[in-house]
Amino acid sequence: MNQSINVGLLGFGMAGRTFHAPFISNVPGLHLKKIKANREESIALARTRFPEAEVVPSEEDIFSDASIDLVVIATANPTHYPLAKAALQAGKHVLVDKPFTITSAEAEELIALAKEKQKVLTVYQNRRWDSDFKTVQKVVQAGLLGRLVEYEAHFDRYRHELKPNSWKEEPLPGAGILYDLGAHLIDQALYLFGEPLEVYADVQVQREHSQVPDYFEVALYFEGMKAILKAGMLVREQGPHFILHGTEGSFVKYGMDVQEENLKASRFPANTPDWGVEPENLWGTLHTTVQGLHYKGRLTSEPGDYTGLYQNIYKAILGQEELVVKPEQARNTIRIIELAMQSSAEKRRVKYS
Repeated sequence: MNQSINVGLLGFGMAGRTFHAPFISNVPGLHLKKIKANREESIALARTRFPEAEVVPSEEDIFSDASIDLVVIATANPTHYPLAKAALQAGKHVLVDKPFTITSAEAEELIALAKEKQKVLTVYQNRRWDSDFKTVQKVVQAGLLGRLVEYEAHFDRYRHELKPNSWKEEPLPGAGILYDLGAHLIDQALYLFGEPLEVYADVQVQREHSQVPDYFEVALYFEGMKAILKAGMLVREQGPHFILHGTEGSFVKYGMDVQEENLKASRFPANTPDWGVEPENLWGTLHTTVQGLHYKGRLTSEPGDYTGLYQNIYKAILGQEELVVKPEQARNTIRIIELAMQSSAEKRRVKYS
C-alpha cells in the first residue's frame, strides 16, 4: 500500500486551484489535507472541488499541524521566501511555486536551511513535463540534429490591456514577465544544457501604462551553442514555440502544451482521457539526416503530464527516488534572472557567476 503524505496548500488562486490541487489529488499517496484560502470565491471553490480538505484562514493552521508533511506554496512571488523559510523551520518538506525566490541569496539560505532540517525542498518547474519540451529533450538527447548550434524558445501571449486588481501588474519585487514566464524558459534551457558561460538580455516595458517588464529576450552562451529565450505580451500572431538548429538538421515546433488550456477549462487529469496528448496538427517538423538517411516530416509529440512532478516529490520524500527539480537548479534560474536584469541595464554581456 502507498504510504500517505499529508499536504497543506497555501493559496487557492490561479496557481493553487489550477496547477497544484488537481495534481496533488492525482497522485496515490498524497492527501490534500488543508487549503489556506481567504477570498470568499476561493473558499467556496476549494470546498466544492476538494471537500475532503479543510479550508483554513491562516498559514499557521498548516505550519502548526504535526500531521502535515508537505507544504505547497502557491502565493504571490514576494511571499515565497518568508513562507518557505517558516515552513522549513516548522519541520515540513516544501514545494515552492516558481519563481523560487526573488534573489539567489534568498535561495541559498533556503537550501542551507533545508539541509539543516533534512527536508526535501523543491520548486514547481512544471514545464519540464510539457509535451513539447519532452519532445525537444528527446530530439536533443538522441542527437537527431547533429551538434546543436542554436536553441530558441518562445513563450508569447497577447494581452495588451493590463489585468485589473492583479499583484502581477504592480511594481513589487519579483513582478514582471522575466520572473513569470522567464523562470520557465530559463529552467528548461538550464535543464537541457547546464550552466552557461555568459548572459545577454534586453528587458523592456512595451504596454502602455505597464509598471512591470512585459518583454524580454535573453541569450545564454554555451561552448559552441547559443540559447535564445523570448517572451512578450504583445504577440498576436504566434510564431514557433521551439526552433532548434544543428549541423545535421532542424526541428521546429508550433503551439503550446495543451494542459494549461484544459486546466483553465476545468478539465483535470483524473477525469480526462488522453491527458496531455497533443493533436497531430501541433506536432513539430523534423528535417535532418541521421546515419546517412535524409528525413523530413512530422514528429509525434511526447505526452505531457504535470502529475509526474508530484509523483517525483512523493517518492523523493519517501527516499525512493532522486529529486528531479533540485533547489540548486532553481537557484541558478534566479541567478540568471539577476544577471539578465544587470545585462539589460548595462547593455552588455555579463559572465555567469
